[in-house]
Amino acid sequence: MLAKARARVGAERSTRQAPLGDDEVDALLAEVDEVILVRGRRPERRPAAAVQRDDLRGPTGNYRAPIVRIGPTLLVGYHPPTLADLLRQRPPGHPRRPATAR
Repeated sequence: MLAKARARVGAERSTRQAPLGDDEVDALLAEVDEVILVRGRRPERRPAAAVQRDDLRGPTGNYRAPIVRIGPTLLVGYHPPTLADLLRQRPPGHPRRPATAR
């Protein structure tokens, strides 16, 4: 999907080998305007200021994967239709900020 949208991946890491720390999650939340949380089948959009670290955790207590940053939006959890929409919404001529998967 990322290749088809010609998205450039800025950084990628394994959550098993190098899990995110609380400080890294705080930094991610400070850098974005909106967070889309996927729990089950329905994505939920929230302003980043209204999201707490624990909102990004799954039932095991670890941070959900994948976490993908596309511009000012953070997608937390796996939901292909939402990811495709985010990749399509970049306006023409907009500098392509890399999608960051964590």
